Amino acid sequence: MPHPHPAAVVASGVLFEYPGVRALDEVSFEVPAGSVTALVGPNGAGKTTLLRCLAGLERPMLGSIHVAGVDVLEEPRAVHRRVGFLSDFFGLYDALSVARCFAHAAAAHGVADADIDGAVQRTAQRMGLAGLLERRAAELSRGQRQRVAIGQALIHAPQVLMLDEPASGLDPEARHALARLFTQLREEGITLIVSSHILAELDEYSTHMLVMRHGRIVENRALEGAVAGLARVRLAFAQAVEALEAKLAALPGVRVLRAEADAAVLELHGGAEAQAALLRALVQAGLPLSEFALERENLHESYLRTVGAAPS
Repeated sequence: MPHPHPAAVVASGVLFEYPGVRALDEVSFEVPAGSVTALVGPNGAGKTTLLRCLAGLERPMLGSIHVAGVDVLEEPRAVHRRVGFLSDFFGLYDALSVARCFAHAAAAHGVADADIDGAVQRTAQRMGLAGLLERRAAELSRGQRQRVAIGQALIHAPQVLMLDEPASGLDPEARHALARLFTQLREEGITLIVSSHILAELDEYSTHMLVMRHGRIVENRALEGAVAGLARVRLAFAQAVEALEAKLAALPGVRVLRAEADAAVLELHGGAEAQAALLRALVQAGLPLSEFALERENLHESYLRTVGAAPS
């Protein structure tokens, strides 16, 4: 039966051991629906084991996991239809064409036969592979192979997508394209959990951070400035403005976090329309605005602060 919880992922007391090693030590956390969670931590922290348990590929010794409203331990096949998973060390059928790789993945995830061709075409377009559908996987570049693997994880339109080091081995252009894709998927309502050692890359699209250390969760929170409906805006002015803080505080939907004579940082409620309205109001007020930029918490600094504060 579906688990009546609004979160996309709910884990409680998850315990997993390899011989002589406790990989997951009573892990409990939630992942909000529609978020992009950066799963970070040092090598050996338990990130890959956690992802495999969430995806129904490993069975923990204790605890419970619900993903997309389904009990992973009780209904692993049902979870496989709702989840996309990309392993760190993924493999492709080198003898198959891209089209056949996609068709095989669609069938394996329960896509109806009549819908497979359409799913293949849509996925190829999304992944920038429409011109390579007849090329064998063995003939693809590293970046193209990575896109095929991600396409295979997406082809059945999962509600939750889990990726372990998805940008490993990609060049900067391919990494940027991947970040754009993840942002697009989030806008479509897909929940993503992305494990990576490249924190600057995760910073481009993550809304939440889940930090692991020694098989435990040491922090799980929204990233400042990434929560829907709340933004931090940095302003700079070409010259000093008299009573700047008072003028800014009078603007609707704004909280002044810091104000100097020629610069300020505001907290703004609302999305792009609210930002546009604020910019209009600043210009109409005759303020000599020279910079208007959104600020986000730096994931790398936040992670180092979290790890530094965590007990050894």
